[in-house]
Amino acid sequence: MLERIRLDYGNPPVVITENGAGFPDEDQLVDGKVEDLRRCDYLVTHIEAMKSAMADGADVRGYHVWSSHDNLEWLSGYGSRFGLIYVDFDTQQRTPKLSFQVYARMIKGEAVDTSACSTGR
Repeated sequence: MLERIRLDYGNPPVVITENGAGFPDEDQLVDGKVEDLRRCDYLVTHIEAMKSAMADGADVRGYHVWSSHDNLEWLSGYGSRFGLIYVDFDTQQRTPKLSFQVYARMIKGEAVDTSACSTGR
């Protein structure tokens, strides 16, 4: 999409405001951890694609992951979780997910690939 915007629409400045994914039944709190492998992989591959488009000249000015915390999603209700932080809706306890940890590494400038999205971290 970024390549198309660059080539077909004169390369206007772009801010990606809601990039993320929810996978029903993936976000399970087990032994104090949430191993959201598919979301983690999704974020890593999409951010790498964005960086590649930027290297080709796409004028990307900002990127925001969707969403920081699990919450009510207007189409899916509580059926899918989208956040980087797991929210226990009964107790309101928050637990950073694997995707949170990997995304934190990426925004600090670490080189991260999809191998980081394994249960071994």
